Amino acid sequence: MHIGSQVQHEFSLYAQASGKGRPVFAAPPLIETRVFARLPDELRIRDRETEWSRTRGGGPLHSFLEGPAFDRSGNLYCVDVCHGRIFRISPKTEWKVFAEYDGEPNGLKIHKDGRIFVADHKLGLLSFDPATGKHTVVLDRVDNTPFRGLNDLVFADNGDLYFTDPGESGLENLVGRVFRLRSSGELDLLMDGLPYPNGLVLNAQQDTLFVAITRSLQVLRMPLQQWNRCIFKCGLFIQLSGGLAGPDGMAIDDAGNIAVVHAGFGTVWLFSRLGEPLARVRSCAGIRTTNVAFGGTDRKRLFITEAEQGVVLESQLESGGRLMYSHR
Repeated sequence: MHIGSQVQHEFSLYAQASGKGRPVFAAPPLIETRVFARLPDELRIRDRETEWSRTRGGGPLHSFLEGPAFDRSGNLYCVDVCHGRIFRISPKTEWKVFAEYDGEPNGLKIHKDGRIFVADHKLGLLSFDPATGKHTVVLDRVDNTPFRGLNDLVFADNGDLYFTDPGESGLENLVGRVFRLRSSGELDLLMDGLPYPNGLVLNAQQDTLFVAITRSLQVLRMPLQQWNRCIFKCGLFIQLSGGLAGPDGMAIDDAGNIAVVHAGFGTVWLFSRLGEPLARVRSCAGIRTTNVAFGGTDRKRLFITEAEQGVVLESQLESGGRLMYSHR
């Protein structure tokens, strides 16, 4: 079944389950946010359109923040997709341009050895030297064909790297893909034919991959076969509704709860490991929430990039984020 018809099917199931318009779950409690750090005015680029901003429409953008991740020293890295920049924000909220190049960086994760990996929509999978900011291309094609346009990535505990390749996919163009680059160097195509696969996380057992599908407002659950770790019986885990976009970046905590950013809705939803909505973390800034990372000494602070106003938000949660590969 194509995702498009699957969406209609799921809406039908929802209507049957809810009856007379009543929701399956009660509205979850609200968790408020505050601004942790704001992109300084001197780093906001005015009146300069880029290829990326032209594709999106709407004119020039001062920045478009995405891909937050912490290093072992407590520095928060995030990207500016629009202008090909990577920022490093100190624990004292001091901003510095870590790297600037002719690319479209999106997802960012840090390797155990300190290298900074970026899923770049234009150039492919990149690795940055944490000392110099210089980058190298790790991978830019599959079977001698360039990637369609990478978006996000996550490291498994064993060093395997999972990443999404949505290109310009949508419900009218089902060409989005999910890959795994094994630590041994082998590349596996895990799934194709998706309408914009975006953020992704692994559970603690490393036997299930969750992938946000932006254009159909879904989060898919992809069980990984133990003997070859390929996907087996992928299914729908969460169906969202509303907003101007859909699920974007994700993160997971020690209890198995999944934080799902709802782009174009100013929200991060917190779901239990069973898919029950636990809380809505609401943006105190704009509606373009894009991605999340757990931080703080106990990893109970949730940091959210918000692209409309160019800020990083934070909120306090009860469970700490699961330890990332970078900190193991």
